[in-house]
Amino acid sequence: MPELPEVEVTRRSFASAIENATVQAVRLGKPLRWPLGCAPEQLLGRRVRSVGRRGKYLLLQFDQGVLLLHLGMSGSLRFAPVLPAPGGHDHFDLVTTHGTLRLHDPRRFGAVVYVDSLADPVALKLLGRLGPEPLGNAFEVTGFQAQLKRHQTAIKSVLLAGEAVVGVGNIYASEALFQAGIRPTVSAARLSRPRAARLHAAIVKVLGQAVALGGSTLRDFSSASGQAGYFQLQTMVYGRAGLPCHVCASPVRLIKQGQRSTFYCATCQKP
Repeated sequence: MPELPEVEVTRRSFASAIENATVQAVRLGKPLRWPLGCAPEQLLGRRVRSVGRRGKYLLLQFDQGVLLLHLGMSGSLRFAPVLPAPGGHDHFDLVTTHGTLRLHDPRRFGAVVYVDSLADPVALKLLGRLGPEPLGNAFEVTGFQAQLKRHQTAIKSVLLAGEAVVGVGNIYASEALFQAGIRPTVSAARLSRPRAARLHAAIVKVLGQAVALGGSTLRDFSSASGQAGYFQLQTMVYGRAGLPCHVCASPVRLIKQGQRSTFYCATCQKP
């Protein structure tokens, strides 16, 4: 599943290229998770002002209205002056004066939703409960620890829930917890301020590194310009079950938490 780094890499790969483009045509393929929310022809003539991001949602801001895009489990975007004829898994084309933006999604868990503004009830339902952005100034240690103190559940599960901080997906939660030296099964509420501060710093560092390396390509992720990511080549624990820890040489362990794979080092990460 594309996580925050992959979505941010996707945004950066086409945001400047589509800026100030005018919508010329809209093509819908098979239905996605939610309806578009407007007649496709209503988007004709709209001008793209900017491309933002909130969590794992891309926000295509027009001169009037906003298009919310989510990549779902297996989706990806492409943007180019000319694209080949759409295939069976190409479900949305936004044809503009600068090129075509296409959503490719074999599993159709992605979404493209139009709202008049981010104050629209639909936008508030999708975005309103998301936690602070980990790569922005709103993510600070005091508020982060306060959120953790509200949860008795395992810290990794709290990170994935997205309320204490948004966008820390499965790969990056395992990696941040390793860097912070925290066992993924420890209760979030038990973390002291120093440990919460180490985790806060590790989250920022890991996600920043992932964005710099183009995200993680485990199956078929690539940016809107077709570039694969390389973060997965330098993970410390994720995907390394049974292999020696890079720090202490103990075998990396694999457990299941909420049906998700968790990788950790029992020596380096303390309960």
